[in-house]
Amino acid sequence: SKQDGTPRKLLDVTRLHQLGWYHEISLEAGLASTYQWFLENQDRFRG
Repeated sequence: SKQDGTPRKLLDVTRLHQLGWYHEISLEAGLASTYQWFLENQDRFRG
């Protein structure tokens, strides 16, 4: 298929792990927390 010009971006966390960094929050929990924050603060972003 023809490419649409959008590059595919992947993150390799191997180097982060080698430096001793590991995530403390799961992706699911982080998304849920971010969404909850947005719901509580969305008035700040409305004109």
